[in-house]
Amino acid sequence: MRLTRRTFLTTATAGGAAALVWRPAMADEAYWYENGGYAADGADVVAYFGLAAGADGVRGSDSFVTEWNGARWRFSNAENLAAFEADPQRYAPQFGGYCSYAVSRGYTAHGDRNAWTVHDGRLYLNYNKSVRARWQTDIPGNITKGRANWPSVLSG
Repeated sequence: MRLTRRTFLTTATAGGAAALVWRPAMADEAYWYENGGYAADGADVVAYFGLAAGADGVRGSDSFVTEWNGARWRFSNAENLAAFEADPQRYAPQFGGYCSYAVSRGYTAHGDRNAWTVHDGRLYLNYNKSVRARWQTDIPGNITKGRANWPSVLSG
């Protein structure tokens, strides 16, 4: 496998030491998938807008599913499903649900449903809570950098 900024991540291990994580690039997908192929790791993206900062994301249910923009989305209840279907761009995570900090740095990494931020009415996911803390030191600057890199960062 060829190493690029998009396929190499550094993350903390349980012992606190840095570890190398190798992940294949996901350039063919507009949205980052996990959890059986659901966008946003299967999280109910509408629920974030009512959660207290720092709370874990809400898992969606297979009982409340829709498709939008080439991705399948799960929700925890019918009300959130209806809200998303009425205005999906309001609720869909920015940068395709990939880690917003990674996109701001010019590569992709998966987004964790429990490492999120709602800023100026938009949802941003990060690789983990430690990366989210780095993201939050300059959210406006990181958004500006991310927008400059998105979506070209998908093509490598």
